[in-house]
Amino acid sequence: MINQDIYNELIKICGQTNVLLAEPLKNHTLVKLGGKADFFVMPETYEAVAEVIRFKEKFQLPFTLLGNGSNVIVRDGGIRGIVMHFKHLAGLRVEENKIIAQGGANIKDASRLALAQQLSGLEFACGIPGSIGGAMVMNAGAYGGEVKDVIDYVKVVTQKGELRQLSKDELALGYRTSILSENKDIVLEAVFDLKAGDQKMIKAAMDDFTFQRESKQPLEYPSVGSVFKRPPGYFAGKLIQDSGLQGKGVGGAEVSTKHAGFIVNKHNATASEYIATIDMVRNKVKETFGVELELEAKIVGEDLK
Repeated sequence: MINQDIYNELIKICGQTNVLLAEPLKNHTLVKLGGKADFFVMPETYEAVAEVIRFKEKFQLPFTLLGNGSNVIVRDGGIRGIVMHFKHLAGLRVEENKIIAQGGANIKDASRLALAQQLSGLEFACGIPGSIGGAMVMNAGAYGGEVKDVIDYVKVVTQKGELRQLSKDELALGYRTSILSENKDIVLEAVFDLKAGDQKMIKAAMDDFTFQRESKQPLEYPSVGSVFKRPPGYFAGKLIQDSGLQGKGVGGAEVSTKHAGFIVNKHNATASEYIATIDMVRNKVKETFGVELELEAKIVGEDLK
């Protein structure tokens, strides 16, 4: 298919205002990096999501789900094919002790809603910048809590464009992983099963977590968040710090002097500079301690040609 045919079909599915051409992806990632998307689509319904999936499968078109861009690095050459964003699928609602969150909602907003409704269980998520969908894929966690502690079930679209519901057990949630990271199902909606709690105690816990986060993390600069997974028996940030890498980097990217587990976009870095800084860190830690750091952040897209 030629690009005009793809564009016309996507407009039929999503509506003209919800399909953008050559959209700069640095506008949609928290680290403020990345080239352009060929087709940037923002479906308004679950069925529209499924239709786009069936369309890209039929014609074997490249496809990327961006989420809210909290843990992703887009290369400078951008992303070919279709990039999907859940701008219009970000609703939150409460039913008794459950919070029903659409895939594009921020998990920290779900945490705030839980506080307002005097529901306990999502306090740990008050500072996590990711979307509900991304949180489910990664089994996001902080301060001793994880998504797997409170999830009831999710609604997904499979890579064949089928709508399904998966229970907690079917999600196979582990440390920063789930079945969703393997089968590439797209999370449309997640249902969290919470408990009635004391609002003052819930708020106190969230305030404490927020203080810890703001005092330790370099929130004043764009970043991808925690770059590396925790190696067994170690802490990634401590290994990086003890390797003498804080304040070092390539171009506009730098290992944070506040928290060595973060690489910040300090001076309008390019994606290639940010990725080169990641490689520098991994090589130095391997050389110094013999530990292989595994990425928690995802790198997608193409290099500039």
